[in-house]
Amino acid sequence: MRYPDGGGLTAGQRKRREEVRIRAADLYEEGVEVPCIARELRVSEKSVYQWRRAWESGGREALRSKGPSGYDCRLGPHLQAKLAAWLEEGPAAHGWTDDQVWTAARVRTLIGRKFHISYSVSGVTRLLHRMGYSVQMPARPATERDEDAVTAWREATWQEVKASGRRPARSSASRTKQA
Repeated sequence: MRYPDGGGLTAGQRKRREEVRIRAADLYEEGVEVPCIARELRVSEKSVYQWRRAWESGGREALRSKGPSGYDCRLGPHLQAKLAAWLEEGPAAHGWTDDQVWTAARVRTLIGRKFHISYSVSGVTRLLHRMGYSVQMPARPATERDEDAVTAWREATWQEVKASGRRPARSSASRTKQA
């Protein structure tokens, strides 16, 4: 899913596509041939044939947009609002006292405990994205971080382990031919 509303197109894009299909219906009624309709509307002939079949069986109403594609979210707006409020309380309020970080796995567990709905971790990630949450970096560095040790490691150890930058010796990609 590319958009928060759960489908591949925004509401405006769905409306524009519907207008194209309705324009195709006008052209059917005028007796215009399918290849000419496809050229005029800048769509494939296959699409025009599909629209014509739908139009013949269901009229203009069959060409109307059916809304966003995909499954409806199992958490409605009121349940999403409750979840957002619980997320604002922080993990400690719900039993995770070791650190103050929400992970997708923890949110999944919270949803299961509170709503008795099962989500996968990736499903929770998509749900949180639709709700407006994003992956965040910590606001402050960890208290255990030792800046002096980090600087010393960068200056000494890193210089020893990083690649030298020299090009490798000549070789051959062929298994039978020597370099």
